[in-house]
Amino acid sequence: MLLLAVCALVVVSPLVVGRWPAGLLLHRWRWPALVWVALALQVVIMQIDALHRIAPVMHILTYVAAGVFLWLNRAMPGALIVGLGALSNGVTIALNGGVLPARAGAVEAAGLGADDAFANSAVVEDPVLPWLGDNFAWPDPLPLANTFSVGDVLIVVGVIVAAWARTRRIGAASVPAQEHTAG
Repeated sequence: MLLLAVCALVVVSPLVVGRWPAGLLLHRWRWPALVWVALALQVVIMQIDALHRIAPVMHILTYVAAGVFLWLNRAMPGALIVGLGALSNGVTIALNGGVLPARAGAVEAAGLGADDAFANSAVVEDPVLPWLGDNFAWPDPLPLANTFSVGDVLIVVGVIVAAWARTRRIGAASVPAQEHTAG
């Protein structure tokens, strides 16, 4: 939830200085349903306990769908950075049985408790690629307290690039007017 909230803030951030993220918002995305299905599936597998047996596989598949979407839209500034972050998280999740390993200190700092539900991030005994796991904390009592990874930081950086790359001044013409010359 923290990552989605930060990305949403980043997308609207150009508005603070009188610009709007036209390049991002008006872009003709290829296969946008892939990313929406991936996000929806992630929410579903986190909320429905009955899916706990297949949740790790579904979690990995959401990264595959997001990866395909990012590859199809790689011309968008920032997409490859987002893809690198997602790849970092996705490979680490795949190598750790469907869970992004978290550092115990980060989990504690974020005030997160272990429960029986599927967690996309959890403390894992003997994790593979632990340095790519959730090693950082947005601490409790801050809103949306959670852990985050290097991959998450790359995703946010990519969204920053995408949101700001083709901004326009609010009120500017969508297509620059061509000057007419008498000939």
